[in-house]
Amino acid sequence: MYKIFINGKIATMEKNMPLVEAVVVSKGKIVYAGSNKEALKHQKPNSMVVDLKGKLMVPGLIDSHMHLLNLGSSMQNIDLSGIESIAELKAQIYDFIKNNNIEPGKWTLGCGWNQDHFDIKVFPDRYDLDEVSEDHPIMITRACGHAVVVNSKALELCGIDRNTKQVEGGAIDLDDAGEPNGIFRENAISMVYEAIPKDDVESIKEMIISAQEKALSCGITSVQSDDLQSASGLGFEEVIQAYKELAAEGRMKIRLYEQCLLPTMEELKSFFDKGYYPGWEDRTFKLGPLKLLTDGSLGARTAYMTLPYEDAPDSCGICIYSQGELDELVAYAHERNMSAAIHCIGDKAMYMAFDSIDRAKNDMPDKHVRHSIVHCQITDEKLLDKFKESDVIAHVQPIFLDYDLHIVEDRIGAERAKRTYNWKSLIDRGVHTAFGSDCPVEPCNVMHGIYAAVTRKDLRGYPAGGWLPEQKISVEEALYGFTMGAAYASFEENIKGSVKAGKLADFTVLSEDIFEIEPDKIKDVEVAATIINGEIMWGSL
Repeated sequence: MYKIFINGKIATMEKNMPLVEAVVVSKGKIVYAGSNKEALKHQKPNSMVVDLKGKLMVPGLIDSHMHLLNLGSSMQNIDLSGIESIAELKAQIYDFIKNNNIEPGKWTLGCGWNQDHFDIKVFPDRYDLDEVSEDHPIMITRACGHAVVVNSKALELCGIDRNTKQVEGGAIDLDDAGEPNGIFRENAISMVYEAIPKDDVESIKEMIISAQEKALSCGITSVQSDDLQSASGLGFEEVIQAYKELAAEGRMKIRLYEQCLLPTMEELKSFFDKGYYPGWEDRTFKLGPLKLLTDGSLGARTAYMTLPYEDAPDSCGICIYSQGELDELVAYAHERNMSAAIHCIGDKAMYMAFDSIDRAKNDMPDKHVRHSIVHCQITDEKLLDKFKESDVIAHVQPIFLDYDLHIVEDRIGAERAKRTYNWKSLIDRGVHTAFGSDCPVEPCNVMHGIYAAVTRKDLRGYPAGGWLPEQKISVEEALYGFTMGAAYASFEENIKGSVKAGKLADFTVLSEDIFEIEPDKIKDVEVAATIINGEIMWGSL
């Protein structure tokens, strides 16, 4: 049966035919894109004709870097985003415990707080959380996911005290008396996770289902997601099992390409020994690149910098791997045709990543890999050039500007800040650039991402002319990052990312034409329908 969409403004993202008015779908794939007249020639007695009524249809939106399982988990915990003081934070946790009748001894989890939004811009600590409860172990995760805070009860259950040794690639913050103050950064966070009750495969599946509905409501048809270390107390096999079962049960609506966080050589070797490999797939779920974390976040001052922080001159951040360790992991993956997607926010972390990538490519030039750097925030001219020279994909999250434009100059100084978040410079150099959200660090609202890339403003419209306005990009370029650019990052540019005969029938229909409205209004555009395999998975037409 043919399904024929007519009377639309369809942005194909194809250079030779940018706009068409109709598309024909059969068996989940596009068979024709062009005029209403030609499309209707495919009509049979059992065909379904859908009138788009002039709405803008674009290729199915792709989020090139997010954490779908973390999103689902966060939806079950206390939402601390938007909190403006430690007092408000404590009150919200207290109310959650009281209103949900949480029993003493049961863990209470929250996420999304950001000290830069507080009236007094400092981290909460164990003593703040002790005022909420001394009977409930509490852990609250910073919005970036690179720092957590726990109370004394949690420290007790974790077995952590002043005699606990520091963790390589992480930090346990201490108070003036030399006692842990409840703040854990980077690799040290795992010491807390180990004490939290384990998830199981069924709970993982329910979290994924909840998260995919949220993504579908944002018009997202495919995600590239980092999930393998996101289940409490479980390893990568259980997460993969959850996805496999959902796919077999027909409950996976969204297409997912897994960025495989395997942080140690032991785990990476185990992954291959158990028969997994990049490209392994089960219907809507496919295994992708090796994901590695080389540093932390700008907001938590754990991004690894070449020079010290302007507002913390005794620190250059946290380096999670030595150069040798990173070289070994990237080379092992590269040898097995597994691309590496390396989290780098600080410039020093990026230099390390490029060194590892270049070494692997020079030693093994015949491998079919597409290495990438995720976030790419604190760059300089040399690093911007390196993306093109080394043919490395840049995974960019434009919505980061909503928060970071307010802190980046404080963190690294105005002069260094001029070469940060330079997406136009990357695009103009011909770098493969894929856009995403890093959800749940930021919401997976693609319209917010396009708005930020086009206007260079926060969601409140600040600053008037945009921050570093010379780095503004066009709506077409921003949409490309969420379609063809993202598809390239998953080796799928031949089957998705544009509206073209032979490709998957994945589309997003928008309430307004983002090419015609004022750029400042793009953030308010809603999704009318999310279509996968030609079927409406969210919304209506």
